[in-house]
Amino acid sequence: MPPKTDQLSVFPAFFRVEGLVTAVFGNGDEAFAKVRLLLNTRARIIAYADAPEADFHAFLISNRIENVRASFSPDQVSGATLVFAATGNAELDRAIAAAARAEKIPANAVDQPNHCDFFTPALVNRAPVAVAIGTEGAGPVLAQMIRAQIDQLLAPSLGRLAELATSYRKTVEHVVPRGVARRVFWRRFFSGPVADAVAADNLPHAQQVANRLLRSEQKVSGHVWLVGAGPGAVDLLTLRAQRVMMEADVIVYDALVPQAIVDMGRRDAERLSVGKRKGCHSKSQEEINDLLVQLGRDGKRVVRLKSGDPLVYGRAGEEMAALRAADISYEIVPGITSAFAAAADFELPLTLRGVASSLVFTTGHDLTGDVLPDWASLAVSGATIAVYMGRTVAASVASRLMDAGLPAETTVAVVENASRSDRRLLHGTLKDLPDLEFRDELTGPVMVIIGDAVAGANFELSEPLTRKRARLDELARSI
Repeated sequence: MPPKTDQLSVFPAFFRVEGLVTAVFGNGDEAFAKVRLLLNTRARIIAYADAPEADFHAFLISNRIENVRASFSPDQVSGATLVFAATGNAELDRAIAAAARAEKIPANAVDQPNHCDFFTPALVNRAPVAVAIGTEGAGPVLAQMIRAQIDQLLAPSLGRLAELATSYRKTVEHVVPRGVARRVFWRRFFSGPVADAVAADNLPHAQQVANRLLRSEQKVSGHVWLVGAGPGAVDLLTLRAQRVMMEADVIVYDALVPQAIVDMGRRDAERLSVGKRKGCHSKSQEEINDLLVQLGRDGKRVVRLKSGDPLVYGRAGEEMAALRAADISYEIVPGITSAFAAAADFELPLTLRGVASSLVFTTGHDLTGDVLPDWASLAVSGATIAVYMGRTVAASVASRLMDAGLPAETTVAVVENASRSDRRLLHGTLKDLPDLEFRDELTGPVMVIIGDAVAGANFELSEPLTRKRARLDELARSI
């Protein structure tokens, strides 16, 4: 099995074929399918079919497609832009593809991926908009399934809207300043009243609305989104977060946000890392506040990307205060906080009827001071405690909670890199928690969950928190 990779073996591209020859060889269903696909374009189609099947023949006639009734000869590919070998005879298809390749013409041999210079995609056609789905020849049925889903998502009027946009493009280039203002104009054009009028098949009204949009003030004010990137798994990013990342001019992100999520932003957006990781703060919080304000004053649309949820230990309060003071508009986009992801990894109920009805979020450093926080009494009464950034102060956390009256045998769940493929799960009791400080191999963010409800977790995929117990468990399994 080849190594797993996110790199394609093909480069997705669209060929210019208007008025150019595309040659299809074959008499039956496979050639018929290629001709039907090509009819989505303005290519000049030539069907080389010496004995086309009846329905294929009728189709060629009804669509006025040129039909050459002759057996294959290599000179037939001359002058073509694309060649499709779809005879159903594998050896003949290879010969056709080889003849095309000798003329430096891209060829596709049906059902023979190793003899294809390109693959034909499943196509969603909203001309001039097209969505092509390819599987590198591995799964045509899968491509068709995806095509059906995308077809349902795209409005039938999308093509007409794109055509209207084309008629306005030169005017917009002269009237609307390049950059943020122009992107905002097109965003409003494609998602507002103009699109609604086109969908209602009222083109005159769509043009009126588009003209008003052109005459309106094009100066764009800066805006900041404080966005939760979630616990790390790319597919736990919210749809709203993904949408605003595609609108942003600048993405300001923390060190704990995976690069794969940062890369989901608009391709040409500026990306600024501001660190904010324990031991390597590349910028102070005050510097980050000033950066967001300055970007907003410059008219930029900014995504401030934070791990987890921005309102849970994300310093969002300070950033909101700075933006308010500078009169910069902003919006919160919630994210899934790490406590929820860690609980999901353990299949752990954070609240459990008759056992725990309260949930406390805290950081380990809250338990290192001289005075216990007010919520410590909740832990004793049965609340579930989710401790963020608790590895280096685990001994202090355990000691202070036991001193407050929490039983030493209270169950504890520990997750490093919650939700990610490289997550690590540990379990034990409160008295075992100090061992966490000596787990130097845990270099990712660590979440600790403490409470009676934790006993309901699934520990099959986790390992004991104490190394001594881990060795005993391993010995017991070997007996």
